[in-house]
Amino acid sequence: MSDAFRIEGTSQLLRSHVFDVERRTIGHDGTTFDRDVAVHRGAVAVLAVNDVGEIGLIRQYRSTFDRFTWEIPAGTLDVDGEEPLATAQRELLEEMGVVASDWTLLGRFMNSPGWTDQVMTIYEARGLANAQRAPAGPEESSSTVHWLAKEELRETLRREPAIDSTMVVALHRVFGNFFDGA
Repeated sequence: MSDAFRIEGTSQLLRSHVFDVERRTIGHDGTTFDRDVAVHRGAVAVLAVNDVGEIGLIRQYRSTFDRFTWEIPAGTLDVDGEEPLATAQRELLEEMGVVASDWTLLGRFMNSPGWTDQVMTIYEARGLANAQRAPAGPEESSSTVHWLAKEELRETLRREPAIDSTMVVALHRVFGNFFDGA
């Protein structure tokens, strides 16, 4: 049995402004099979922490779940040639109305490698200063900005039926095992 897998062909099933869906025909060990993949340009997210240790969150409507969710600022790498850090800086300003002087790359992760090639790049932003918020689209325009202390955030998220994985990864990268304590 061979370990070699190879993409033998692709066909586009959907093109949208956020992602595309393509069917990939995969060859392996003399046979072929199909997999549908959501093809995404990638995204960034920002864990903003102010001078008193509060964490910046957005409370935003998501049609996927038909409810408001707690999230850290995030956005798609949708400007050609824009570096991920520049996208993160733009999203922080648009969604929260702050700029940061100190940026730390927290890492990159695959959102769900079984069905999408989306990679999320996460940053920590500190040294914050207020600026003009410029939300884009109806969901962002209806969103609200919140600054929560760590314990308040823990309690808020424990009450939620499900929470955003990008935020969880960022919280753990900055604060260790965030949900277990101080």
